[in-house]
Amino acid sequence: MPEKDSNRSHIELSVIVPLLNEDESISELAKKVHEVLSGKHTYELIFVDDGSTDDSWREIKKVTEGKEHISGIRLQRNYGKSSALQAGFEKAVGDYIATMDADLQDDPNELPLMLQQLKEENLHLVSGWKKERHDPISKTIPSRFFNKVTSLVTGINLNDFNCGLKVYRADVIENIYLYGELHRYIPFLAKLEGYDRIGEKVVEHHPRKYGETKFGLSRFMHGFLDLLTLLFVNRYLQRPMHFFGTLGFLFLIVGGAVNAYLSIDKIFFGEPIGDRPLLLLGVMLMVLGAQIFSIGFLGELIQKRNEKQQKPNIKEVV
Repeated sequence: MPEKDSNRSHIELSVIVPLLNEDESISELAKKVHEVLSGKHTYELIFVDDGSTDDSWREIKKVTEGKEHISGIRLQRNYGKSSALQAGFEKAVGDYIATMDADLQDDPNELPLMLQQLKEENLHLVSGWKKERHDPISKTIPSRFFNKVTSLVTGINLNDFNCGLKVYRADVIENIYLYGELHRYIPFLAKLEGYDRIGEKVVEHHPRKYGETKFGLSRFMHGFLDLLTLLFVNRYLQRPMHFFGTLGFLFLIVGGAVNAYLSIDKIFFGEPIGDRPLLLLGVMLMVLGAQIFSIGFLGELIQKRNEKQQKPNIKEVV
């Protein structure tokens, strides 16, 4: 995390809005955020254009003109929501950080209420819960299943991991790094770093006013794969032998037991074993066990943690 700009006036809340092809909603969203926060909280509004192909960047430049508290970041290409959020995190200077989507389905009126909850309950982050969703059933049913499984696996009692409306203490986002599709698991990433005071607030969800959704059913499959990766990397990244070594050792034990049984059958009872499928199984298990064990050994020799993930190439800042 780069150093914050110490010359800037004190800002209480940084609102980060990642977007892709949302040119129709940018001006309206900026106006609504200003109406809600102006006079109550010192804030900055950061739009992150994640490689839009419409007039989104032109609209961002319009809303930033003459407004010091509004800024924009334009990425060179479409990196994905996680990288867009990370670019916003690195620019934000507020004591608290809020994120929300640009499609006007998230209600800016929730921001001061979530910030108040964060302070009063001494939480590390507050996540929104779109209890009443205005989305097609093709999104709501898979989303519920995804959230149930994610809550069970991570041990975090949240009903809506996918909600883009969240508020954090600044030190939370300073100690996590987003890449790939990990934006869904910011609460889990925070928990892994010790920020486990996580709250939830039911938020209003509006029907989409402009454009169309950028996410399809494939995001849920990708989400589960990302969760498995995150769980595996967190548990075994610094000790790969604990996983590969254990698995390889079990294969070797089972394969060795099978071959020992066949050897006893051959030596003491004279039974032919050359054409028995069990022999092939025993040999295969021992070979696999040796290979998997070797992978764990090599994993211990190579670099254990690569903290420098690919960062988005920022094309322009206004």
